Amino acid sequence: MLLLRLSGRKVCERVKTKGYLWKGKHFFVRFLSGAPRNLPIAPACAGIYVGTLTSTKLHKSAVKRNRMRRRCREALRLALKSLPREAISDQRSAISERLHAVRCPLSAIRSFQLLLLPRSSSLSADFGELLKDAEHLLASLTSRAR
Repeated sequence: MLLLRLSGRKVCERVKTKGYLWKGKHFFVRFLSGAPRNLPIAPACAGIYVGTLTSTKLHKSAVKRNRMRRRCREALRLALKSLPREAISDQRSAISERLHAVRCPLSAIRSFQLLLLPRSSSLSADFGELLKDAEHLLASLTSRAR
């Protein structure tokens, strides 16, 4: 699966208002299943669309806020890379079986939109802990897709 950018004010607002909340130790995630509506996306291309959201209340320094964003995104990328391929194929087969009865296109469910909301602890935490959070997130997403 690809890790793609989630951008645009309307897209991010939709995920923020209608998305489900996942709480981790070092970051929160709002997520929706499916690909963003307004992007020219090939239906065969499944991916995880990730955007980040940090406010100045989190930290006054823009450099530190950007570091939080980069660390959380990199942890998610590495966790996705280490995910076994059979877990992804099992997820797709389980989804296709369920959707075959519903008659819904498979491309609408294979993708996820994630909005990462780092916490201030993500700046000083060990990177291994961020990686654990990202692995827990992916485990909950794959179980939710089944």
